[in-house]
Amino acid sequence: GEGEKPQKKEKKVSKKSKDDGDEESKGGRGNRKRQSNSYSSYIYKVLKQVHPDTGISKKAMQIMDNFINDIFDRIATEAGKLARYNKRHTITSREVQTAVRLILPGELAKHAVYEGTKAVTKYNSSEGGALSGRKKE
Repeated sequence: GEGEKPQKKEKKVSKKSKDDGDEESKGGRGNRKRQSNSYSSYIYKVLKQVHPDTGISKKAMQIMDNFINDIFDRIATEAGKLARYNKRHTITSREVQTAVRLILPGELAKHAVYEGTKAVTKYNSSEGGALSGRKKE
């Protein structure tokens, strides 16, 4: 894994300033693997849905993870701008949908909007949905 080579970590200390002292922030539990937020498990699940007998290298997985983080960032930034332009303090599914339409090209945007609408509808109809048990506007 990533946190198993202490020699490399000590070399990188000067470069990294954000995540130093993670032992203290985790309640001083000592030698534990650092939590690394990644979409790799989800990427893998989707890969297996579309190509059950295809694998993915570590480098390819990093590229996919970076790709998802990049797209997420672009959509979130655009949705934030849309909220600001309309003097709103909240990014809703409406801002996200508009951001997706602006950022993703043609057919990809249509599919993304369809899947997003489907996900929001499923969430809202479920027990834990944001609008279930609340008056719908």
